[in-house]
Amino acid sequence: MAINFAIWVATWIILEFEFGTNWANYSWFVWDIFWAPLAIEWIMAFFLESVMMAVMFWGWWKLSKKAHLRVTWLTAIWTNLSAIWILSANAWMQNPVWMAFNPDLMRNEMVNFWEVIFSPIAMNKFLHVVSTSYMYAAAFIIMVSSYYLLKGREKDFAKKSIIVASTFGLLASIIAWTTWDIHAKEIAKHQPMKLAAMEALYDWGNWVALKTWIPGIEIPKALSFLAFSNFDAFVPWINDILYKWYTDYNGDYQRPFTERIAPWKVAIKALYDYKQAVNKFEETGDFIYKKIAQTKLSLYKQNEKDFWFGYFSEDKMEEFIPNVPMMFWTFRIMVWVWTILPFLFLLILIFTYLDKIENKKWLLWIWLSTFFLAFLWQELGWVVAELGRQPWTVYNMLPTKVSTSHTDVWAVQLTFFLFVAIFTALIIAEFKIMISAIKEGPKIDEK
Repeated sequence: MAINFAIWVATWIILEFEFGTNWANYSWFVWDIFWAPLAIEWIMAFFLESVMMAVMFWGWWKLSKKAHLRVTWLTAIWTNLSAIWILSANAWMQNPVWMAFNPDLMRNEMVNFWEVIFSPIAMNKFLHVVSTSYMYAAAFIIMVSSYYLLKGREKDFAKKSIIVASTFGLLASIIAWTTWDIHAKEIAKHQPMKLAAMEALYDWGNWVALKTWIPGIEIPKALSFLAFSNFDAFVPWINDILYKWYTDYNGDYQRPFTERIAPWKVAIKALYDYKQAVNKFEETGDFIYKKIAQTKLSLYKQNEKDFWFGYFSEDKMEEFIPNVPMMFWTFRIMVWVWTILPFLFLLILIFTYLDKIENKKWLLWIWLSTFFLAFLWQELGWVVAELGRQPWTVYNMLPTKVSTSHTDVWAVQLTFFLFVAIFTALIIAEFKIMISAIKEGPKIDEK
């Protein structure tokens, strides 16, 4: 835990600085919203979490057992709570709500802090990410315990660890499955393009079938039910979203993206005229300019929702589409791994509880590699979440291509390869230290 915490701090600090160095436009645009939860996360992570972590490690011989146990629980609680803030910020980027655009500062401002932090999407994302992390942690403990059993070492310790970890992982997998179902329904409602890319749905179709692993085999109406709990629900396809109108889950009319590109010119011009009129009013004090500013601001607000679509062209509508093949197969591999993990948790729990696990070497060998499957599964989930919202940094609001800093190409390339070198050195050092610690073991003398 200490090894991973040290690596986390080193990489986390760099990541935080990258918001300003690489994503200056994004940082300015969402400063009032994105940085509020991150500031709280800094306080929790750097102060509360770090202090509790230090007391937990170096207070082992100085605190009473009860006091040390309380500190250990506080460390776990603060670590989990710190995840709420960064995940609520990410949830807002996926579904930007509870904010208002300030035309004078050219950025969004938060309207309701608590609604942003504790929105249903944010809370479900928190439960989903934390539960998947629990599964990952459980898989790691089982992997190390399996290694000990295969080596004939620390048998009682390893068996107890497997029982605790497999039980914990099995319960976490149930939460993960439940939260993913809720999350998928939120995607269907708020990010229809992401869902269409995940299922490779290009042309119009109603009562959509779910595509399986086997080409040509589909489950009729399954996707409609999974997305909206209604076998007859309409699920928009990629071409529906780009070129055709459709009625969404609320019965509201949704214009195609092709109709949302043109109004941006009106919005851009209105915002520019508004700024000019404000400057003139400040210079001259003539209230005619104030009235002009109000008129232009009203015109801008009428077309505000389409403002950022102006960075795209009707000749390149494919820019609105995420990488469909990668989304399609990444999602399916993730689901496949996700399906077998709970089964493996249950299997090793049963054999360990019956005290037959030492004779099931094939299962122990499977668990040595299952940890890497758990890692792959968790990373693929983030690929689906982040790749699927492209080409937007803030969904349907701020395009990725205008979110970056005005940085020279050579500077980006230089820092990229420097980070590659630094992170490669860090991961090699981490693996060596972790493997050494695992080989050394808990130093338990068993009779």
